[in-house]
Amino acid sequence: MELYARVRRAVLVEGMSRRTAAREFGLARKTVHKMLEYSLPPGYKRQQPVRRPKLGPWQCVIDAILEEDKQRPRKQRHTAKRIFERLRAEHAYSGGYTIVKDYVRAAKLGSREMFIPLSHTPGEAQVDFGEAQVVIAGVDQTAHFMAFDLPHSDDCFVMAFPAETTEAFLEGHVRAFEYFGGVPTRILYDNTALAVARILGDGQRQKTRAFAELQSYYLFAEKFGRPAKGNDKGKVENLVGYTRRNFMVPVPRAASWEALNLQLVRDSMARRAQRLRGHAE
Repeated sequence: MELYARVRRAVLVEGMSRRTAAREFGLARKTVHKMLEYSLPPGYKRQQPVRRPKLGPWQCVIDAILEEDKQRPRKQRHTAKRIFERLRAEHAYSGGYTIVKDYVRAAKLGSREMFIPLSHTPGEAQVDFGEAQVVIAGVDQTAHFMAFDLPHSDDCFVMAFPAETTEAFLEGHVRAFEYFGGVPTRILYDNTALAVARILGDGQRQKTRAFAELQSYYLFAEKFGRPAKGNDKGKVENLVGYTRRNFMVPVPRAASWEALNLQLVRDSMARRAQRLRGHAE
């Protein structure tokens, strides 16, 4: 397992070619290719489905019962034992119970909706802009607030501006880095014109000069969401909504933009201090 992880990291993180990895670790290139396909060794994979000659003629009956059960209340669905009893009573089944039980279990698992736990790498961030109504020096205005989310720790930083400009984009980063006390290793953005001058044909981005200079100074890696794939940056989009519902209700009133942003910092710090039940930090 240790060798498996070393090969995957060398190629996928450190950029080693597959040919070089095969030579460095003494492996066949086909073996390296298989290691890169799975995060864990896949083990033996059966080439043909299990044959059940005694159950074969009744499999369609079982499938029909399970399909019909989907429309029934959960507490009135068939157990494997009840299906076995019906097969014997109604369909002259002469086989044993175990083979029926195993088939029913496999069929139910195969139809169950599966969920993959979402995890976020420490040190990565997501950034997006949102809008909300505010009152500054007695004047109703639209605030363009920059939401900066650290998905791994769920920490956040929010800063509001009169407009969504390059200056606001840059200052928001600088203030966020000061607030967090460090620079993320990688930041995910949408394809905002403040950072992306052009999306090239091969999916690469031509960055704006201002963004390229910001990145050159702070040395963080960038990632851009795929067009029309909002789930790429779902965490920060949730933060935008959270900010609007919690930090901006009731409508904030402040003497100046600086005063409003001081309040947003206090709100962010109060959110940082919250603890989920069962967690120590």
